[in-house]
Amino acid sequence: MLRPGALDPYFRGEIPEGVDPDDLRIVEPIHDEYRDRDGRLEQMDAQGLAAILLFPTMGCGVEQALRADVPAMVATVKAFNRWLEEDWGFAYEGRIFAAPIISFADVEEALHEIDYALERQVRVVCVRPAPVPGENGQPARSLGDPAHDRIWAKLAEAGVPVAFHLSDSGYTGISAMWGGPADFDPFHIDPFTKLVISDRAIHDTIGSLIVHGVFNRHPTLKIASIENGAQWVPLLKNRLKKLANQQPKHFTFDPVAQLVEHVWVAPYFEDDAAELAEHIGVERVLFGSDWPHGEGLAEPTDYTKELGGFDDAGVARVMRDNVLDLLGMTAADIPS
Repeated sequence: MLRPGALDPYFRGEIPEGVDPDDLRIVEPIHDEYRDRDGRLEQMDAQGLAAILLFPTMGCGVEQALRADVPAMVATVKAFNRWLEEDWGFAYEGRIFAAPIISFADVEEALHEIDYALERQVRVVCVRPAPVPGENGQPARSLGDPAHDRIWAKLAEAGVPVAFHLSDSGYTGISAMWGGPADFDPFHIDPFTKLVISDRAIHDTIGSLIVHGVFNRHPTLKIASIENGAQWVPLLKNRLKKLANQQPKHFTFDPVAQLVEHVWVAPYFEDDAAELAEHIGVERVLFGSDWPHGEGLAEPTDYTKELGGFDDAGVARVMRDNVLDLLGMTAADIPS
């Protein structure tokens, strides 16, 4: 796999003159700590990390790939979650919190998966930021559709946050309307497709939850945006404010206040975290390193170098306290 942090200059837009971007893709053997949870704990100790959240990578493409066959999709997601629990655990040693995938395509199966995860001390679940595939040729649904209320209610009652991780959300269909490729290839995204789809899925997903009243019906629900960057936040915030002014009868609540209250955001390391805090408050900014991916940081705690706009209390919030608040935990809950 790619060496951790190999693509740092690429994502910062700071590739040295004369360097081919493809030459940054330095491949190295897969290390034990990438696949073994005890090895990962040792690595975490060396990195100065008390605890981590783990999210699926290729697993995030299952729903789109099997959108036309919901039973197969459900079976595959279930199999992935069983492997994840057996291999990593959902709360291993109280320090490694792996997120199972919850698909909303089949509501009853989603409820069963949540019960399975809750019985095994799950702390966070992963949901695809995308419309929900319909069964038997039925049209797709918004995540905010009341048909999903029992899922949201169960998660809210359990205090388990929902993380929307960057996924194949089917948005290449939009670029295909302009002559671009219809299939998602995470390693070879043409520039126009990237221009069209970047940030769209998470922007629309969070917008659907707010506009379609999910937080009205489930006021304790917590949401996190993971590996979607932060540039979508001010755009959505401004649009929601304008919509509420234009259509006040629809918005019996303050949509911007709901965004700030319910949504935590992990910016990309190249994003301006201080600027994000101006939009949603320092209490909603999450540290994320994406280690050991090539597009992440070589050393997770190097993220503190990106936090020059924060005082010591703000740095502590971003690096630790905010994720504890998201998970409903305290520092005392993490083994020392």
